Amino acid sequence: MGSTDARAGVRSGTGQGREPGQGGDREPEKPGRGPGPNEATGTAGTEVSGGAGGSGGATGSGGADDLAGLEAGLDALDAVETRRTPLRETLVRKVLPPVVAVALVLAVWQILVWAEVTDAYKLPAPSAVWDSLSEMWLQGTLFGVMWTSVSRALLGFVLALAIGTPLGLLVARVKVVRAAIGPVLSGLQSLPSVAWVPPAVLWLGLNDRMMFAVILLGAVPSIANGLVAGVDQVPPLFLRAGRTLGATGLRGAWHIVMPAALPGYLAGLKQGWAFSWRSLMAAEIIASSPELGLGLGQLLDNGRSNADMPGIFLAILLILLVGIAVDLLVFSPLERAVLRRRGLLGRG
Repeated sequence: MGSTDARAGVRSGTGQGREPGQGGDREPEKPGRGPGPNEATGTAGTEVSGGAGGSGGATGSGGADDLAGLEAGLDALDAVETRRTPLRETLVRKVLPPVVAVALVLAVWQILVWAEVTDAYKLPAPSAVWDSLSEMWLQGTLFGVMWTSVSRALLGFVLALAIGTPLGLLVARVKVVRAAIGPVLSGLQSLPSVAWVPPAVLWLGLNDRMMFAVILLGAVPSIANGLVAGVDQVPPLFLRAGRTLGATGLRGAWHIVMPAALPGYLAGLKQGWAFSWRSLMAAEIIASSPELGLGLGQLLDNGRSNADMPGIFLAILLILLVGIAVDLLVFSPLERAVLRRRGLLGRG
């Protein structure tokens, strides 16, 4: 009896002294288990070693799969849809709505004429305006009148762009200059452009220089303020990264500031064109002279002088048409290109 207890104590002490995983630190056998201690120990060791190897392989394979899945997910987030939009879808989504809107306006216009809501000389029929357009077309003066105004507006806008861009950068980047002339630019932007026509006539006379002066005074503040707003929205991290890489001064403005401020700058350009066009129309209406040629503003004023309401409506429609055409052909493609390049707009 004593020898049996001693052997049990030795066996128990030997099991406690062994390291885990070496067969001595296992749970007591439950009743009904067939294999003996040695057999169970051998089987467990085999299973542990095999399981450890399998687990390592599974972990390595799972990590590679997770990394591949993460990369695929990031690529999917960065991917931009590049499918070509079908012609029918383009017509339905982009061409049909404005055509329907114009048709509705013409229908309401014609209904008001038929209802005789006012005198005929105050509200001409669409057919009368069409007759005035046909007459100018047959006389060969339609495109000449439009080009006189469009050429002035484009040249004035280019000059405003050349002045407003460096001025906006200077105001945005130099605190002293911003404190000095920043409020002045905001005030000039809110000042109606027509207010500059009388002093410009007295200063420069009835010539194209007067027209360009009015355009510049109306467009430069808008372009400069648009660029200032765009620069203010540039993340400071971009500027610090540029300075770290050596992009300072003019190089930093060209490679870091201008690309990052492009959306705000483009909005300022769009608004600057609107101010240019409005300023020119105000100048042409007020300062009419044979030496200036016949533009859309003079055409509108001539219609007022001759009580030619169809001619007035035609001039208004042509002014509106030029503004819409410039926006659709110039600024809308630029906006889409900027948004698409930044991943904010799909090609579809």
